[in-house]
Amino acid sequence: MGDPETLGFEHMGLDHRLLQAVTDLGWSRPTLIQEKAIPLALEGKDLLARARTGSGKTAAYAIPMLQQLLHKKATGPAVEQAVRALVLVPTKELARQAQSMIQQLAAYCARDIRVANVSAAEDSASQRAVLMEKPDVVVGTPSRILNHLQQDNLKLQDSLELLVVDEADLLFSFGFEEELKSLLCHLPRIYQAFLMSATFNEDVQALKELVLHNPVTLKLQESQLPGPDQLQQFQVVCETEEDKFLLLYALLKLSLIRGKSLLFVNTMERSYRLRLFLEQFSIPACVLNGELPLRSRCHIISQFNQGFYDCVIATDAEVLGPPVKGKDRGKGPKRNRAADPEAGVARGIDFHHVCAVLNFDLPPTPEAYIHRAGRTARANNPGIVLTFVLPTEQSHLGKIEELLSGGSGAPILLPYQFRMEEIEGFRYRCRDAMRSVTKQAIREARLKEIKEELLHSEKLKTYFEDNPRDLQLLRHDLPLHPAVVKPHLGHVPDYLVPPALRGLLHPHKKRKKPPSSKKAKKAKTQNPLRSFRHREEKRGPTAAPS
Repeated sequence: MGDPETLGFEHMGLDHRLLQAVTDLGWSRPTLIQEKAIPLALEGKDLLARARTGSGKTAAYAIPMLQQLLHKKATGPAVEQAVRALVLVPTKELARQAQSMIQQLAAYCARDIRVANVSAAEDSASQRAVLMEKPDVVVGTPSRILNHLQQDNLKLQDSLELLVVDEADLLFSFGFEEELKSLLCHLPRIYQAFLMSATFNEDVQALKELVLHNPVTLKLQESQLPGPDQLQQFQVVCETEEDKFLLLYALLKLSLIRGKSLLFVNTMERSYRLRLFLEQFSIPACVLNGELPLRSRCHIISQFNQGFYDCVIATDAEVLGPPVKGKDRGKGPKRNRAADPEAGVARGIDFHHVCAVLNFDLPPTPEAYIHRAGRTARANNPGIVLTFVLPTEQSHLGKIEELLSGGSGAPILLPYQFRMEEIEGFRYRCRDAMRSVTKQAIREARLKEIKEELLHSEKLKTYFEDNPRDLQLLRHDLPLHPAVVKPHLGHVPDYLVPPALRGLLHPHKKRKKPPSSKKAKKAKTQNPLRSFRHREEKRGPTAAPS
């Protein structure tokens, strides 16, 4: 990025209000995707852009979109207010994030540019009122946008000028194919379109044929993850499932992993098994569960970003939703709605200052590994990815490494130097904790959390609107306690800690001074029975009971 030929924001012909917002965000120069995409978009070209997670794709489409809207309002003939830009995203959380970024970039032109997010199904009435005012930019999921179009709350046929499809490779996987095809029937014949994606797959090619017209393809020559100077990637081979729990216990309880961490597993049942296991040792963690209300999920992410807790357990199989294949693809009403299909974690959600991503379960696909790892080492911050691997998973890990290395064969996931024999003394504790976490305890924990979150989300919604400070007291990492908790497990005896790690466990603990020789001698020679008699003699005779 130090190349003198790099095109800066100030050389792109942007409105001074956008430049001021970019300065406030602390962006001194554009990222590679922004440098290449913004000038082409301002020329009116359709774009198909691939860039890795965390590379600044949102700003790459938001800046030219706002620039075109401002330019038209400033120089063109006076026209009535209308929706001129539509941003489609696969999840509600991504919709909120996209809206937030667009509003930050439009901070100095908020009177001229209005942005509306219509992704939340529970706010239909208020969304109808917002859409009646015809905001300049509308953000939402395909299903919600189509619903408003069918109810005539939103009309795009005569006004839409720009369509953005963000995280395009996920839309069909979420089963939005039919909704998207129906939605396109409500759009004008001519409009500019951007497709932004982390990967190019068959779904993106299908979307390209549906949406784009003679597009410019930006397939940037950059690695899909930051380099080893910024992101360290390790693997640790665990002989058994028990070893995985033992190693995780040691990493967290002995503070070998410091700072905020994300723990990824492959199923929601595993999420709660892991949380209840950690509860046995007084290690607080919360589960980002797609079954919870949207406000609860967003509140969990917000509190995690604010530092209320350091450990979040998430899935990309349950929360992101498994890829919809074959005949089931696109059949929205027939999908399994147990977990909200428009809720996403591994893709796009902006977790702040994540120091480590722990793949407790091996990612199901190489792409899933990339999207998990993309949650750390963002914005030039360092990060670590540690992947737990069973011997039977070695071949699958090889496929992930092959994709990451680009076929060069160079090792990407280095062996994590850790001697399991040093923590053997903790094994019996882990076994006790694992026995306590039964299937019944997991079911009770899931049910209990959903009930509590529904209460907080609905009955207390108006209260928290009036008392926002009290919302900070609502924590999501409190113990669920459906399993039998043994208090002694929360304490780590010094004799079990390997000598090399004792300083890490109690870095500020002062050693107690041994008692003075006089006190020690007195304590040794004092007869407990004699002292009891002495107290009784001083007290005097007591009256016999009548």
